[in-house]
Amino acid sequence: MLIDSNIIIYASKPGYEFLHPLMGQTDLAVSVISYVETLGYHQLTESEKRFLTEFFENVNLSPLSNTVLQRAVSLRQTRKIKLGDSLIAATALVAGVTLVTRNTQDFDWIPGLALLDPFAKPPSK
Repeated sequence: MLIDSNIIIYASKPGYEFLHPLMGQTDLAVSVISYVETLGYHQLTESEKRFLTEFFENVNLSPLSNTVLQRAVSLRQTRKIKLGDSLIAATALVAGVTLVTRNTQDFDWIPGLALLDPFAKPPSK
């Protein structure tokens, strides 16, 4: 699984502890874009900085390879998508992993991209 920036940010805040088991899974990866987006935020509290620093020390960071860059370019040529989102989606596609995000509507048009929203309610039976 590749964790999107918004899930990391939520997990660093009080009231979102339900995300912590997800964040502790061993098969997680994070794009270097999410690293910059989250730790680079200028209004982080000290507790958020501590959480994020510890999280990034214990998770695999996925670099921007040439393959990821080319896939991101292709996504941006197909449809309007933010630069960061295109790089994160391309990272998940190239790695063949599920993208965990609360913003599924930003990515649901991308063929082959598996999405998981940990905030979504399970379907009714």
